[in-house]
Amino acid sequence: MRAVRIHRYGGPEVLDYEESVADPVIGADDVLIAAVATSVNPIDWKIRSGTRQKDFPLKLPAILGKDVSGTVLAVGRDVHHVVVGDRVIALTDATYAEQVAVPGKLVTHLPDGVDPIDAAALPLVSMTGDQLVRVATQAMAGQTILVSGALGSVGRAAVHSAMKLGATVIAGVRGHQLAEAESLGAPASVAIDDEDALAALSQVDGVADTVGGDTAARLLRKVKAGGRFGYTSVLPEDAAKHASIEISRVFAQPDPAKLREFADDLRDGKFVLPINRRMPLSEARAAHELLEKGGGGKVVLTI
Repeated sequence: MRAVRIHRYGGPEVLDYEESVADPVIGADDVLIAAVATSVNPIDWKIRSGTRQKDFPLKLPAILGKDVSGTVLAVGRDVHHVVVGDRVIALTDATYAEQVAVPGKLVTHLPDGVDPIDAAALPLVSMTGDQLVRVATQAMAGQTILVSGALGSVGRAAVHSAMKLGATVIAGVRGHQLAEAESLGAPASVAIDDEDALAALSQVDGVADTVGGDTAARLLRKVKAGGRFGYTSVLPEDAAKHASIEISRVFAQPDPAKLREFADDLRDGKFVLPINRRMPLSEARAAHELLEKGGGGKVVLTI
């Protein structure tokens, strides 16, 4: 099969598009997917660079990627909820490839009416955003939750989940994005790059942070005593000063039922996940270069 692999850690140049990689072999509990698309996430280039070896160790050569959508090619003898020919999606590993072997328990059906290429953008970002609010901030009705980077892919998912849980959401965006933030449907927004706007902001029950850096440190100070702060990138340097706040980092875990819920909402227009670029798998290097520069938005690789 064709796949993109790395044989060493480094820059985008270590991504090799190869024509004759061995097809994956499935076990009794697995599903083999003929991939239609995958997507590129920031964690992909961080793993590729070698900076995240501790959290995500690889056995080289390795295939990167976390998202897959496609059609079932084969199922193990102990898998009964999907059959050959079903359209499916999953959050898994080694997805920059024509065929992806996935534990059956991680696979869910793709609802009719959803473009499988668009669906490939969903798994990692939707599970990260959902778990930021559902697990890290433990958002619930009556609480106020601020989501930073609310117009990013993970931020959009966090806003969506928090609102479904009944929380009052404040969309944290850059000042020039305030008008665009209205499209999220959140009842309030704030310019997180405006120190005066943040200073005027009342204390909140929780923060779902997708931005990190100095912004995260400023937002941490806005969480009530006993509140929660969830983050995806780097812990603010002064976090130890906030002993009354529960702080937790999110590494997205597969949740097929919740992923299907996001896919249903995508179909019904209740959740919107913009895709900036569709690129062929053979252009994975260019996709990584684009993403590392920042501002590239969501990139899907078609297979």
